[in-house]
Amino acid sequence: MENITITLPQNLFLTDTIEAPFIPRILLVDDEPQHLSSILAVFEEYPSETATASSGLEALRLLKKDRFDLILLDLDLPDLDGYLLMDFIKKQEFKTEIIALSGMTDNQAAKTAYKRGAYSFLKKPYSPEELLYDVRNAVSKRFLEIKNCSISLQLQYSEQLYRGLIEHVPDIVCTLNERGQITFINESVTALLGYRPEELSLKHYSTLIHESDMERAESILKRKSEPVQQIELRLRAKDDTHPTPFSLTLMSLQFSISSSHQIRGTYVIARDISDNKRAEEIISFHAHYDALTGLPNRILLNEKLDMELQNAKKYQVGLTILFIDLDRFKLINDSLGHVKGDLILKKVASRLKDIARYSDIVARLGSDEFVLALPGLSEARRVQDIAMRCLETLNTPFETGENEVLTISASIGIAIYPEDGQTVEELVGNADTAMSQVKSQGKNGIMFYDHTMAKAPHLTLSHQHALRRALENNELEMYYQPQVDLSTGNIVGAEALMRWNHPERGLLSAGEFLPFAEENGLIIPITDWMLEAVCYDIHISRTLKRRTIPISINLSPQYLDRCDCPRKMKEAFRRHDIPSELIQVEITENICIRNPANAIAQLNELSAVGVEIAIDDFGTGYSSLAYLHRFPIQTIKIDRSFVSEIAQLDGDYPVVLAIISIAQGLDMTLIAEGVETEVQAQYLQRWGCNLMQGYLYYRPLPLNQLLELLI
Repeated sequence: MENITITLPQNLFLTDTIEAPFIPRILLVDDEPQHLSSILAVFEEYPSETATASSGLEALRLLKKDRFDLILLDLDLPDLDGYLLMDFIKKQEFKTEIIALSGMTDNQAAKTAYKRGAYSFLKKPYSPEELLYDVRNAVSKRFLEIKNCSISLQLQYSEQLYRGLIEHVPDIVCTLNERGQITFINESVTALLGYRPEELSLKHYSTLIHESDMERAESILKRKSEPVQQIELRLRAKDDTHPTPFSLTLMSLQFSISSSHQIRGTYVIARDISDNKRAEEIISFHAHYDALTGLPNRILLNEKLDMELQNAKKYQVGLTILFIDLDRFKLINDSLGHVKGDLILKKVASRLKDIARYSDIVARLGSDEFVLALPGLSEARRVQDIAMRCLETLNTPFETGENEVLTISASIGIAIYPEDGQTVEELVGNADTAMSQVKSQGKNGIMFYDHTMAKAPHLTLSHQHALRRALENNELEMYYQPQVDLSTGNIVGAEALMRWNHPERGLLSAGEFLPFAEENGLIIPITDWMLEAVCYDIHISRTLKRRTIPISINLSPQYLDRCDCPRKMKEAFRRHDIPSELIQVEITENICIRNPANAIAQLNELSAVGVEIAIDDFGTGYSSLAYLHRFPIQTIKIDRSFVSEIAQLDGDYPVVLAIISIAQGLDMTLIAEGVETEVQAQYLQRWGCNLMQGYLYYRPLPLNQLLELLI
């Protein structure tokens, strides 16, 4: 008998294999040591092996020397253009994913990076959460690619190894005569398709081919010039269930039994590639869909919008982009944890899909940013109605567990083709700009893009030293908004509000820079400065023999968690010789939820110092009456978002009435924020709220103007 020779792939045992657990190798390319250090700090709790390069040439040397699963590439390198480095990686066919990083703000930079194969693009500055989110997805995609490559190599190995071992291979092996009849088939056909080998004897091969693939099968079997051919076909099972994808290897047979009798036919090996197809589908899903919500991601959104924009141009119809960003979502993650935060994101995605029409596109760009695209729609009134429906839907409380309810809001920017942009990048970017305008004006609203927005001076804090310099140069100031008792007309207190007297952009409100400070840890020294500044101003007032009123200060969760707040307050009171009852601490209700026992202990320590405690923005966060009465809280503040809804004296505003009822039932002081109209003031006073704060009475004032009022 003739020996069977089997040739194995030379690199079979040298290819990428998946180890458990999979530890990705990551290359960080950046010429700024401080930026490299900050990224390495983010990766301290992320399992990975990291290497760093401070120049493009150093990165090239490392890439030639070693394998990396992911590259974080700064496009602004001193010696080598980042795009050229990406071209080199692509040309050398290095198996790696690339996350491009750049301080450039134009949309062309991101578009160029994606064209060169970048997995994602992050504009500096970015948050650690954004970076880790993209890194996890890129590494997941790389892991699946390695797994799929491993599966493919195993298939290649098996085909060559078992070609001569017909009866015991897991593949279907058969021979066809010149008429296409099955002259032999192994027993694997029973396990894979349900036929017994004898049932198929001398049956035409078309018995096994799905009818939709028959034409392709006939075409390839007619080719006689190629000795070995490959084709993917769907074979049908005996029970006629859905067809199964197979990879078929066909080899021409020709040998002589005698000088007058020659055998011609085809030798076929059919391998089930269902697992391969599923792996490809998984890779495709992770490349184009958000893993948490199942919505299209930025890549798939751009592809869909490109197609819709072509249709809009061809048929001269509209296309509207709604850029939706959840307000204060970081506070939800910090207060309730990422599990509850992820649950909210999934519920938001579900609600947006319920609002969308069949032809609309709902996508998640990352973090708490969503896009709702409305093909064929450009009428401003209809667009506004849909945007308001989105707001109302997202303002409806979310159930996050048994007896747990969370209320959130959103800011929505709107851009409409063709007036607001001719490309996908312009439309999405301009909708984002409009959304930022909503954020800067108090959040929880909608705004259409206007071309003047592009010229508006937006605050861009690209480096932490900008705020640090503000502390060092005394650019921060304290303003005070008086609180009025309508029953007497007297000023009975004031809220301390921080302002940044920016040397270039003028006076900036706290909402324009404190969120950045919270993300970067600067909220601690800034709050220390605020405590000193407020205590000093109270000391000045007492020294000048002015009437003194309690001043309320806002404390962030970070400050309560990471600082010895009671000790710092005692020392500040002693240094400035002021009584503790002149300071009131305002906290958000979410502080009390993440760890109620810890929050009770923290607030009891503050109460022991002698300060009163108020809940700010009551009703906008995690509402739990079961915990509320256990905290040492003396004051509840009605959030301005609820006050702003009051438009009629005889109107029904159940949330406002419920908050007033809660305060009265718990015998707490009640203050309404954001009072701007007489109707609002009269409605609140009618139902029992006499203490008010808002533009109807006073705007935030510097200390000297407040002292004049108190004379």
